[in-house]
Amino acid sequence: MKPVCSPRLRGLTLILGAVLCLTASVHAQIPEGMPPGPGQMPGKEKPSGPKPYKEVITDQAKSKPGLFTIHQVGEKTYFELPEALYGKVMLWNTEVAKVPAGIEFGGFPVGYRVVKWERRNNKIQLRNVSYDKRADGKSAIQESVDAANLEPIILTFDVEAEGENKSAVIEVTKLLSSDLPDFSAVSVLGSLGLSGPSQVDSSRSYIEEIKPFPTNIETRSMITYSLGPPSNPSPNPNAPPPAQIPGDIRSISILVHYSLVLLPEKPMMGRYVDPRVGYFTEGFEDYANDQNQVLLRRFITRYRLEKKDPKAALSEPVKPIVYYIAREVPQQWRAYMKQGVEDWNVAFEAAGFKNAILCKDAPTKAEDPNWDPEDARYSVIRWAAQRVENAMGPNVHDPRSGEIISAHIIFWQDLLKIFQKYYFVLCAPNDPRAQKFPLPETVMGEAVRYVTAHEVGHTLGLRHNHKASSAYTIKQLRDPAFTDKNGSTASIMAYGRMNYVAQPEDKIKRLIPLIGPYDKFAIEWGYSPIPTATTPDAEKATLDKISARQVTDPLVRFGGEDGPSQVDPMVKTENIGDDPIEATTLGLKNMERVADMIVNATAKPGEDYAVLKDTYNWMMTVRQLWFGSVVKMVGGVVETRNLGNTEREEFARVPKERQKQAVQFLLENAFVAPRKFVQPGIANRISFVGVADQAMNQQRGLLESLLSPTRFKLLLDAEVLEGDKAYSPLEFVDDVQAGLWKEFEAGSGVTSIDPYRRNLQRSYLEYIKTQLAKAEKPAQVPPGVPAEFAGLINPSTRGTDFRSVMRLKLAKLANKLSIAADNNNFDPMASAHLQDCRREIDEILNPKN
Repeated sequence: MKPVCSPRLRGLTLILGAVLCLTASVHAQIPEGMPPGPGQMPGKEKPSGPKPYKEVITDQAKSKPGLFTIHQVGEKTYFELPEALYGKVMLWNTEVAKVPAGIEFGGFPVGYRVVKWERRNNKIQLRNVSYDKRADGKSAIQESVDAANLEPIILTFDVEAEGENKSAVIEVTKLLSSDLPDFSAVSVLGSLGLSGPSQVDSSRSYIEEIKPFPTNIETRSMITYSLGPPSNPSPNPNAPPPAQIPGDIRSISILVHYSLVLLPEKPMMGRYVDPRVGYFTEGFEDYANDQNQVLLRRFITRYRLEKKDPKAALSEPVKPIVYYIAREVPQQWRAYMKQGVEDWNVAFEAAGFKNAILCKDAPTKAEDPNWDPEDARYSVIRWAAQRVENAMGPNVHDPRSGEIISAHIIFWQDLLKIFQKYYFVLCAPNDPRAQKFPLPETVMGEAVRYVTAHEVGHTLGLRHNHKASSAYTIKQLRDPAFTDKNGSTASIMAYGRMNYVAQPEDKIKRLIPLIGPYDKFAIEWGYSPIPTATTPDAEKATLDKISARQVTDPLVRFGGEDGPSQVDPMVKTENIGDDPIEATTLGLKNMERVADMIVNATAKPGEDYAVLKDTYNWMMTVRQLWFGSVVKMVGGVVETRNLGNTEREEFARVPKERQKQAVQFLLENAFVAPRKFVQPGIANRISFVGVADQAMNQQRGLLESLLSPTRFKLLLDAEVLEGDKAYSPLEFVDDVQAGLWKEFEAGSGVTSIDPYRRNLQRSYLEYIKTQLAKAEKPAQVPPGVPAEFAGLINPSTRGTDFRSVMRLKLAKLANKLSIAADNNNFDPMASAHLQDCRREIDEILNPKN
């Protein structure tokens, strides 16, 4: 649900994502009993050649037919590979099915690779297949691409016996139950917060269950690790918290689920990405093109959807997209989840499909004892009994074409907790049902429906579209008829959440987003069949006509989480409406109402104030995000993705007057004492020390964002492009400084300065001092970051006029403080603060070193 929702786990490499390392780990640690030869399965020296079939697959064997036959003989497991499957590409997907209590993890995909089996004499090779480099299969360059695309041998197996039609029997017990070098699952421990020395204990690791199906093999394995001493905490502030494993436990067992799925004989035709529409992608290098260069191509990820009646404008699909609600999902949420899935049908109608997407309850054990929620053939909604305030919607897809094979949406239990906070903080003044915790099922059910629809959107291939949060006007958001029909954002893939702009007198009923115009536009673009096109290039002209609509229609514009979006004030999270200043003004009115009701809403006789504190902290976080959307207007660059439209520019600067309005709004609302939000009735229930710290730290963070190197770089760009019409860095700092230090203006009549203001003024000087020191050094840009984005990732004030502007303004401020000191109208605390600031400015302007 939070930005974590966002997305998607393709980048993880856990278990088999180590599942299939791209190269054989020649130098990896060799498990006990494994001979020194790299990539060789462990075991004793064996006579050359296969044994008679009956000596290996004895009468005691338990055999199951499927994609290939599985034999279990005692503790040993064998694959019997038919000759017809040699060279066929398969997807090997890994999920963690179960973990010990105390670990915030489990039940979601962790990695996948494409593999194939090949026979060489009496050996079977398991090879990793890559599609990173491609040609057309016909031109001479294909030979060069093939030479650069050697498929690594991951493992080799002895052919233990031969069955009918020369099928090869190989033992895979160790493959599926050991931490072999080329299949190392040790990386999963780092994801669980347990990185450090570890070793698989073979005596406590085994294949729990293996089931063959017509197109796939499903395996569950219990892997047990002996843990070394805990490693130091990760220096990454975004890293997950360490797992809560008791200190005296030095072992951990994980139930791992492996799926081996035969990929389609004929890949689906890929569809090239368009930056005007937000899809997840599968990238590759194209060496067979007429552009005189290697092209970096990307296919979007999407389900294969074909019409039953290709000539009909609206047709049912040959094979609909089906999601199953897993057995463990609480009964009261199932109907809402079904609605959330099938809400997408209105979007698929824009692509020409009727009843394209369905949702069903998983079959009971009595109905289908073999049904498995981790089965890679099924798209499933799971429920994880863990304290994680989130949901997630990843998918597994064919890297050749981007075709989505399946998706597993995860709801963690405490998603309900965070949504309850969201809805109360944003909607309580407009919805009487939300004015007392716990919120009723009617409210929480709508929340589950909304989150389901959002996560399903990700599994359909869609990325976040935060620009859609700005598509509706403030007037529309306060119109009951409009919001009943359209919700609060133009896309359910935005983080607009709920309608906090509406006021109680507006009598708005629908406060939660719906499938919006952008969602219909994106599905139309991504899923509409183009029967006349036989190649991805042949589709481009038709798709371009659809994409181009966003130039003139703001309801279908896209802006996600890439470089330009970082400076576009219309790309917002937790904010809605086309005017950030007005939206925040209205939001603050509602939040003041929330502050007045928060104690009665959350407190219960006989219980502590943990819920009050948690909800209060979230309220303050949302308030900060609103102010952040206003900060983004200063130096803001609004992007419209035109792609070669010569009649319209790609970028437009926010007008100077709007930027000045934003600065003034912040000075009057963000950089003042937030007395309504730090009132004794709340503070004295949740804190005994540091009651103002949160508000002060937030003010400091806003100030640093407002004065950031990125801001100066943007203002400098505008001055270069617009000259006198631009909001210059000099004028900008003049406005900010005058507002922050207005108490010292001649004739202000101020005799005392409150603690918030003193802290903010000290923060102003401290930040300038730090940035002036940094201005002497170039920015450190991470490897691989495009030059045009470098200033956004690790900016520096070097070359932005920061030093000259700040020195000039600090000298002016020093003079103002000297005059104020001579007047001697301040109380002792304000006078001490004034003298301290004068000394600090002198040290900044005249450093001793």
